[in-house]
Amino acid sequence: MAKKIIENSVGRQAFINNDKKTAVRWTLQILEDKAPGSTVEVRVPPYGAIQCISDGSNHRRGTPPNVVEMSPEVWLGVATGKMDYNIEVSNGNIMTSGAHAGEVERLLPLVVL
Repeated sequence: MAKKIIENSVGRQAFINNDKKTAVRWTLQILEDKAPGSTVEVRVPPYGAIQCISDGSNHRRGTPPNVVEMSPEVWLGVATGKMDYNIEVSNGNIMTSGAHAGEVERLLPLVVL
């Protein structure tokens, strides 16, 4: 089954309408397009997870060695530049594991609203 693509106009409207589910999925889609690969898994439960970044190991099954996980509110904050990734990691709001997990930070922010 083909993955549903969220158009940019729909993604931007999701922020205006406070539609977290669509906004999270749209920004994850942008990250996946910006840094294709399968080295790092970015998880934003309960709305989505993607694999990205081509450097390093190639993950196929089970729990990946490089994981970045956070709440939808924190994800939307760092994805738009309204929150600082490193501060949120320090505060325990972003959980990271693996040598390549920190590479997500260099790709942010994804959108400017």
